[in-house]
Amino acid sequence: MDGRDLVRSIRLIGTVRWPRFARSAVRRSRTDARGPVRRGAERARVPGELAGAEPQPGGGVMRFARSELRVMVAAGGAVFWGWDGAGPEPSYALAGACPGPDTRAELEPDKDGGWQVVSERLTVAVSRHGAVEVRTPGGAVLRRDLPPRWWEPIGGGTGRWLQRSEVPADARFFGLGGRSSGLRLRDGTYPLGHSGPGGRLEPGDGSGPVAMPVRLVVSDAGTHLVFHDSAWEGRVTLREGVEGDGSGHDRPGISELRMDGGPLRCWVVAGTPARVLRGWTALTGAPALPPSWALGPQHVWRGDCGEQEVRRIVDGYGERGLPLSVLHVDGCEGLPGLPRLAGELREAGVRLVSVVRPGVGVVPGNALYESGKTVGAFLRDVRGNEVRGALGSGACVYPDFTAPRARAWWGSLYEERLAQGFSGVWHEMNEPVSRAIGGPALSRAARLDLEGRGGDHREARNVYGLGMARAGYEALRNGRSRERPFLVSRSGWAGIQRYGGVCAGEVPTGWPGLRAALSLVLGLGLCGVPYAGTDVPGAGETSSAELYLRWFQLGSHLPLFRTGAAVASGHGEPWAFGPQVLGHVKATLAARERLLPYFVTLSHLARLTGAPYVRPVWWGAPEERALRDCEDAFLLGDCLLVAPVLESGADRRAVRLPRGRWYDTATGKAYDGPGRVLLEAPLSRIPVLARAGAVIPVRGEDGGLALEVWTPVAGRTGGGLLVKDPGDGWERAEVERFTTRTTGSGRVVVERKGGGDVGLPVLVRGG
Repeated sequence: MDGRDLVRSIRLIGTVRWPRFARSAVRRSRTDARGPVRRGAERARVPGELAGAEPQPGGGVMRFARSELRVMVAAGGAVFWGWDGAGPEPSYALAGACPGPDTRAELEPDKDGGWQVVSERLTVAVSRHGAVEVRTPGGAVLRRDLPPRWWEPIGGGTGRWLQRSEVPADARFFGLGGRSSGLRLRDGTYPLGHSGPGGRLEPGDGSGPVAMPVRLVVSDAGTHLVFHDSAWEGRVTLREGVEGDGSGHDRPGISELRMDGGPLRCWVVAGTPARVLRGWTALTGAPALPPSWALGPQHVWRGDCGEQEVRRIVDGYGERGLPLSVLHVDGCEGLPGLPRLAGELREAGVRLVSVVRPGVGVVPGNALYESGKTVGAFLRDVRGNEVRGALGSGACVYPDFTAPRARAWWGSLYEERLAQGFSGVWHEMNEPVSRAIGGPALSRAARLDLEGRGGDHREARNVYGLGMARAGYEALRNGRSRERPFLVSRSGWAGIQRYGGVCAGEVPTGWPGLRAALSLVLGLGLCGVPYAGTDVPGAGETSSAELYLRWFQLGSHLPLFRTGAAVASGHGEPWAFGPQVLGHVKATLAARERLLPYFVTLSHLARLTGAPYVRPVWWGAPEERALRDCEDAFLLGDCLLVAPVLESGADRRAVRLPRGRWYDTATGKAYDGPGRVLLEAPLSRIPVLARAGAVIPVRGEDGGLALEVWTPVAGRTGGGLLVKDPGDGWERAEVERFTTRTTGSGRVVVERKGGGDVGLPVLVRGG
């Protein structure tokens, strides 16, 4: 669990330590040679002709000449179908047991010899050749999955499969986890495998540490989410459709999913974006609620960090009047005075978070290695030998997080971190790789437990980080039962939100990286991971004060707001670029502190509804086509629209507004949407607009809670929500609702829904 030499070891490639890594690579290649046999001759298969159907609760089973298909509408409206006996369980994505069937949905004959399952929200029609069509109650087609195709090895083994789908010609694709290539997924092929540790997320390559087969499709017919529940590696090829001009025919959008194995099973959730995320959260679990202090500014120090360095960083913030809530530290676990230091900092309002990596060094006398070996916690190959990787100090092994015994053993190690005074953990470098140095060595020969089923790296690679997060979250929850755990993971899969947030990989420093950081966080939110962020100003050093400040301004409006510094430079520290930039940083931090009650409210709403803090501008109006193509701005909750500056030298920027009136929060000037407006964006700030009628919880000038109300349009109403911070325990949150209106005399009236006094200071702005 130490693993802190990993970063150092990567930097030493090409030095005298290179022979050690070369020998490790050779050993791993030999181990790979003993792995699963390569595919030989294969037999292609399709479902064939429909032969009959059997009704079941919520749907039924349709039997074809060479396959069978089960369709079920679950309670809550989500639709499941699985081929060849594939059921919804077991699944790493689902939160507990699969929801029961909606008994009101019934299987009935359809036209042309097919069958259909009719429910309240969707109709699922199955053709006599195995195509599956999802329609709205009004008959509009959301998607059509063509009959699948399998390739099965003649000599036995795991087959692979292909699923082609069609969507309306006007549809746009989003999701697939965090992607650096942009929020909207354009034509191209996207891998469904995690990028390895140390691999930069280059803009445009579509890679990411959290890849999942979850797509959100937005079209005039409606919005739907589709999830193919297979953790195997694969790839998705997308091609947007084209609408015919005049009498020309539409060309539908195409999605082609190729998986190297696993069950062919699928979930579909349809409705408004808010309803879709609510349904997805019901399936995969409510997001873990971060402690309120985790919504404040954070800083990470990469590399060995002693007490003197910790105090230097914390004092640097304090001496300059900058707020700091969290310091992530690496390599200081052995300090004898760590519990005392952590206690002092906690009293001052700063929590320490420990970096945790999965590597365990294989060295004589390492009690950690010996204890893990005793319980059989480490990965082994097909011959029962430990699968080993390389650390800077020698060989290492990795736990099998798909085994309950390994998770239990690993979780027991967090007691030490809690005793040292750490308030949470950051799981770093936990994306499995085959040959790259540093990551968990899931070679081709590695065998994993997979909850007792057994399997190899091909179906465990993508869920490895998810299992590590589960072990860590449960350990933190049990170790401090009165406090909500704080856990951030670099890697994960569908359902990672149950255990914590995601720091979205090593986004390279630079203007393209800044744009990629925004798309990563937006994409994760649409896949059910609301608490996410990237390091400011990316992974690497920057000498550009402008870039640092623009990245800082964006980060201050993201849920996980964390600055970072390389070991050799202080260019991640807010005071590194002189007094002018420091002044702008201080103003940005003050604005974040003022909005903390709003972030607390959004965190509880995410827990209750699955709605991300950071949302695409089309979130409330997916029918507005122009908004679907907007990737350079976002909604923060329902009330604010944030337009970061993503280009060098810009002091103004165009912003596309959704329908309604919006106020520039800096000037108070009103703008009416839909349409584009040109706003001032001096170096000191980025454009942030408030929706007319919005009620935003903020910190008042006295530091207490207040309601900022933006004047509603005459004749219209507005409103907002408030969740008061109940502390960092498990107290139930109460959601308070407020409405706003303007009287005939122009006075703004704020009312608590359900009656009663508002009970808080009201700050009216705009108008």
